[in-house]
This record gives sequence, structure tokens and C-alpha cells, in this order.
Amino acid sequence: MPTVVTARRSFAALLCAAVVVPLAACGSGGGGTADDLSAASGGSSSAPKATLTVLAAASLTDVFKTAGAAYQKDHPGTTVTFSFAGSQELAAQVKQGAPADALVTADTKTMDGLKDSTGTPTTIAKNRLVIVTAPGNPMKVENLKDLSDSKLKVVLAASEVPVGRYSQQVLDAQKITVKPVSQEPNVRAVLSKVQLGEADAGIVYATDASSAGGKVATVQIPDAQNAIASYPAATLKTSKDARAAQEFVTWLNSEQAQQILQAAGFQKP
Repeated sequence: MPTVVTARRSFAALLCAAVVVPLAACGSGGGGTADDLSAASGGSSSAPKATLTVLAAASLTDVFKTAGAAYQKDHPGTTVTFSFAGSQELAAQVKQGAPADALVTADTKTMDGLKDSTGTPTTIAKNRLVIVTAPGNPMKVENLKDLSDSKLKVVLAASEVPVGRYSQQVLDAQKITVKPVSQEPNVRAVLSKVQLGEADAGIVYATDASSAGGKVATVQIPDAQNAIASYPAATLKTSKDARAAQEFVTWLNSEQAQQILQAAGFQKP
């Protein structure tokens, strides 16, 4: 009889082991690491290899959604999320310690002011200014000088915003005084005011005007009177995955990323 009991106990122990090992490999209670799980499943794991948060200038809203999707497709397991705002707002977020991995601004001045918080920046694209009006240009705006007409409701970005600073720069160079009906926190807000009919005209980046399609009319500003905006990108020193962050920033200058940016109207770095 003792022999039978012992055999039964041994069989029960083996059965338990056969059940417990697979559960430990798949469940969360056993404390298996991601590497352990990957090894147990033949080297594959459904857990993301990296999750990146990128702070990006508002004028990159459309193109970065496309670029992010392309990047994730070519980097399985990596998730990229974006937070878009005016460059000055992004700078404030960085200074306040917002959790993020990389930063892309619409000017070098803002990026230069964050040297203690970033890696070495690299320029990924350039842009230029245009005037936008209501479809069909009903107020017949033809050039920068026309924006000084007191009958026009003109909207500009605030002076601390890169596009606002560029706008004031070109107006000052032509000795043109414009009294805007409002000064907006980012370029998309300027574009929105014109689209909604709350302003007759505004100054935005060429790429933003292009993204609006037929919702606005575009008046070109001659190169001799224009300003060129540079877009630097850099990793943030607070990134929890510095390697993945640098890989994304480096990719922004790759042939694939440059094709996406230039298809959206951005100029070469």
C-alpha cells in the first residue's frame, strides 16, 4: 500500500508540474521577464520594444502622422506618439520636465535655448511663408503691403511663436505695419481663423496652406522678401530609451523620411 500511495503522489507531482510550468510562462503571477517570455515563445514577443513620445511643432501635424506610421511599419514593436504645439509651448514643457523622448521645433532659436536638455540637434527640413486668404481671395490680397490695409482683418501668430517671429521679420524688412485682429499661439490657429472666416488674411507656412487644400487661397511671398524656417530635431536627455530616441531622430534625415517631408511641401534641410 505505501508503494501505491507514493506512486500516486509522484504522479500528482508530475501532473502539477506539467500544468504549472506553462502557466508560469504565460501568466503574470510567476514574474517571468519579457526576455524569458520571448525565449519561451521562440524569440518573439508581443510587448513593444520601445514607446517614444515626440514633441513636435504644430506645422508638422499632418506630415508627422504619415511619417510616424511609416516608421512604425519599418520598426515593428516600436510605438511613436506625437504631441503637437507651438515651439514655445514645447520648450516650456521640456523645461517643466514633461516626459518625452525627442523634440522637433520650427526654429533654431527655440532649440538653442534648450541645450542643457537635449542632445545635439540636426536640421531635418525647411519651410517658407505664404499669405492665406478665404477661397477665391475675395479681398484681392496680392502682396505683403496689402496686409497693412485697415479694412482687412489680418491674423498673425504671437511674436514668441516661430512663425510669428518670421512674419514680423519679413514685415519689418519691407517697412510694413500690420495691426492684427488677434495673435495666435501657433500656426494652425492662424490657419483656422482664416478657414473659419474670422480673418481675411494671415501668414502661415507654405506646408500649412497646402494642407488646407481648397479651404484657403494662397498668395506667394517672393523669395527676396521671405524668411526660411529651419526645423531642428534632437533627443531629450530625460528619455527613458535614449537609443530608440536617437534612432528616430536619425531616421528623420533618411531617404524615406525626406521623401515624406518633401512630398508634404517641406524643403530639403
